[in-house]
Amino acid sequence: MIRTDSEHSQAMKDRDAQAARLKAHRKELSGAGLSGRKLDRAMLPLETFHKQLEEDIQIYEALKKGDKKVLSRLGFGQQLVALRIANGLTQRELAERLGVHESQVSRDERNEYHGITVERADKVLAALGLRLVPTYKVALPA
Repeated sequence: MIRTDSEHSQAMKDRDAQAARLKAHRKELSGAGLSGRKLDRAMLPLETFHKQLEEDIQIYEALKKGDKKVLSRLGFGQQLVALRIANGLTQRELAERLGVHESQVSRDERNEYHGITVERADKVLAALGLRLVPTYKVALPA
């Protein structure tokens, strides 16, 4: 997942370089005698990686425009990152709101908030001007 403008810029460069490599690799395999289904199968891993990068770029660009419809395609930790981006905040600004160092937010986002507690998620959401609203109740045994 792309989390910052600098990562987005790098992803754009990577995408363009990958596209050129894909074209060259397809030509090379074709020249080696692969064709049809064999060529498609050989190219599939590289093309899948390229498509994932394209999707990451599209999601980031949609979020930068404030489009939150893409949230449903993300896990919870990714949604927290996406909400920061969609709300137009940098990692530094979120860190200031949370009262932590920017490196903490960067580390949390890099790990996609793995293992985050409900209390901590609630603090992050509050810093974004949002709140956690339970949609179901858990019944504990008496």
